[in-house]
Amino acid sequence: MRHNRAVTVPPIHLYDTRRRAVVPFEPVVPGKASIYTCGPTVYGPQHLGNMRSQLLPDLLRRVLRAGGYDVTFVTNVTDVGHLVSDADEGDDKVEAAAAETGQSVEEITGHWTEQWAGDRRRLGMLEPDRVPYASKHVPEQIAMIQTLEAQGRTYVIDDGVYFDVSTYPEYADFAHLNLDDLEATGRVENVSDKRHPADFALWKLSPPDSARLQEWDSPWGRGFPGWHIECSAMATKYLGRHFDIHTGGIDHVRVHHTNEVAQSECALEQHPWVNIWMHNEFLDVGTEKMSKSKGHVLTVQTLVDEGIDPLAFRYFFLQAHYRQQQNFTIDLVRSAGTALRRIVHHAVAARDAVGGDASGADAARTEPLRAAFWEALADDLNGPRALAVVASVARDPELSDADRWSLLADFDQVLGFGLADATDPEAADDSADDPRIAGLLADRTAARADKDWAEADRIRDLLAAEGLEIVDTPDGPQARRR
Repeated sequence: MRHNRAVTVPPIHLYDTRRRAVVPFEPVVPGKASIYTCGPTVYGPQHLGNMRSQLLPDLLRRVLRAGGYDVTFVTNVTDVGHLVSDADEGDDKVEAAAAETGQSVEEITGHWTEQWAGDRRRLGMLEPDRVPYASKHVPEQIAMIQTLEAQGRTYVIDDGVYFDVSTYPEYADFAHLNLDDLEATGRVENVSDKRHPADFALWKLSPPDSARLQEWDSPWGRGFPGWHIECSAMATKYLGRHFDIHTGGIDHVRVHHTNEVAQSECALEQHPWVNIWMHNEFLDVGTEKMSKSKGHVLTVQTLVDEGIDPLAFRYFFLQAHYRQQQNFTIDLVRSAGTALRRIVHHAVAARDAVGGDASGADAARTEPLRAAFWEALADDLNGPRALAVVASVARDPELSDADRWSLLADFDQVLGFGLADATDPEAADDSADDPRIAGLLADRTAARADKDWAEADRIRDLLAAEGLEIVDTPDGPQARRR
């Protein structure tokens, strides 16, 4: 067992997509842990499904850190090269957004990158150690392509440089693909001159008769990198030729991550390139996954506009195992917020009763509960089991205030609810005593009913400027002092 801040964390086991099994975490470098996560393609808003794929590595990182590991976490920003089709056809997503809106690439990518970064903070996530941008690492990508070319693993056709999957016999292993079944690869429509439908672009050439908004010179002509080579080059630059964990959404397995494995293990002559691959399942709205292309763009701001604390979504995330599909409704997140408020209430009461000092905790009462919590998280990040322990601790009448605060302060290393600085959410609200504030809340409710979102936002911002936050309760919205 490893120790950190009086925490005892059992040996950590994680599900590896490649091996299709839960395996022990055995770091490449003893005492250290390296994590790479596929970050946002910043052509539009990052919805709550995207944020679920960021909450997974944040939870993982916190568990490893609590286990005593020195963790390095890298997540990228894809601001070029991600085509609208996985079949290497169509426009670059950022270029397409620029053409549609009339904005510059810098305006689009800057705005949506800030939205993503801000939403990460609102969800209580730790700041990444590195956030590399694809557009700023083109030389590294070109160098990796040149290595593959020297190995005889590439070919050039009219629209770009392609990886030849026939040079990597293990290509289908990662996602258990049947390369004779085009439907199974997810790449039914393909560039006609490709040797095999699964071959993928490493470098796309700009059309000879037009200039793109983002393009660079290369040994093969002016153009831009393919999406897949970006992550391989950036992960390798910041985490090395062999690192511990790569995470992302389950939709990346069949194409993006399969291609990352192929090009990286060939170029680096390293097998495995990554020890453990972890993938979160979809967040579903109704009967299908949340998707910008489907118009299901529900964001953190959607929750705020509904009077829901963003940390309620963090709690909601923990209510389902990351490898399970999770159905989403506003009411489910609202219920998660109610459960979170109860826990914060009990934590704050216990913290204040002991002045933040848990030295009087009784080990005989606390240690079995502490062990159950960390055993749940060490078992492939089992959030639901861990939350069950948290709920028990919050309401157990046998625990003293010191016991309760000792446990909840410990657990919050991973929960990320900010319990050390939290205020009691069940304290008296300012709207009950101030007719002006109550009137503003009533006006905001009326504006939202009339779909006058600008007026509703104006009132929310006015209250925020006064140090008040709108909290949804069973009795309606209330304004509470931050």
